[in-house]
Amino acid sequence: MLTFIVNRTAGNGYAARVERQLRDEMTIRGIPAEFHHTDCPGHATSLAREAASHADCAGVIAVGGDGTSFEVACGLLGTHVPLGIIPAGTGNDFVKSTGSPTRPLEALDFILSRKPRAVDICSLNDRMFLNVSGAGFDVTVLDYTLAAKKYVRGILPYLVGLVRAVFHHKKIHVRLNIDGQESERDVLICSVANGRYIGGGIPICPAAKIDDGKLDVVMVQNVPRWKIPPYLPGLMMGKILTFKITDHLLCDSITIESPGMRFNVDGEIFSMDRAELRIQPGRLLLFW
Repeated sequence: MLTFIVNRTAGNGYAARVERQLRDEMTIRGIPAEFHHTDCPGHATSLAREAASHADCAGVIAVGGDGTSFEVACGLLGTHVPLGIIPAGTGNDFVKSTGSPTRPLEALDFILSRKPRAVDICSLNDRMFLNVSGAGFDVTVLDYTLAAKKYVRGILPYLVGLVRAVFHHKKIHVRLNIDGQESERDVLICSVANGRYIGGGIPICPAAKIDDGKLDVVMVQNVPRWKIPPYLPGLMMGKILTFKITDHLLCDSITIESPGMRFNVDGEIFSMDRAELRIQPGRLLLFW
C-alpha cells in the first residue's frame, strides 16, 4: 500500500490537479493506494506518522512543495518507511537534488522504479530541515519573492526577488564556529546546504550531496551593491563555487551567531540570534 499525502493548496492549486492524475494512474496500474489531504500546518506530519504505523505501508508520497515534503519526512523519521516526492509546489527545490523528473506521472514512475535509499537530514536548534538554511542575501530575495509566488510557479518569482534584493540588501556580520574552529566576517551569503537548490532552481551549492554525511557551507564575502549584478549570471549557471569571493567547505556542525539574524529554513524565514546546525547522516529513507 502506498499512501499519498496531498497539500491541495500547493502550487496555487496545482497539487489538486496532480492528485486527480495520480488517482487515475494508480487505478490503471492496479496498485493499492490511499489519498489523504492536509488541512493545516503540521498536519502532513501526523498523517505520515499514522500511515507508517500500518504494517502494509510500503511508502508515503508527498504531493506538494518543499514544505509538504519536509512535514511528511518528519513524520517518517524512525519508522523505516520511505518517502517519495511528487513535486507540485512553487519551488520544489529539495527533489531536484534527487534527479527526479518534474512532471507528476514521470515522477511517479521514478518512485516506483527505485528502491529506497538512506539520505541525510539536518538539525537546526530545536527543529529539522531537509534542504538549505542560511542568512544573508537569499533571505532578502525570499522576502521579495513571496508576493509573486501567489501568481506563478517555478523560478520566475525568485528572479523577481533576486533583482529587487540587489537594491535593498544589507550586509550581515556573523560569528562562526565550524567543527570547533571560530571566526567572524561580513557576508553576502552564508548558506548551509544538504541539497543543491534554492529559489525554484538556483544552484546555491552545486556540489552538495544528500547522502554524503556532511553539511556544505557556502560563504560569499560581502561586496558593495553595485558589484552584485555581475555575479548573478554565474550564480544562475551554477558557478558560485568558482567565485573568488566564495568559500566552500564540508563540516559536521556549524554555529552561526548574529543579533537579530533572519534565517531562511527551507524557504521559511525565522528570526534568531544563534543557529546551531548539525548533519544527521542517513536518518531518512527516500525513493531516489
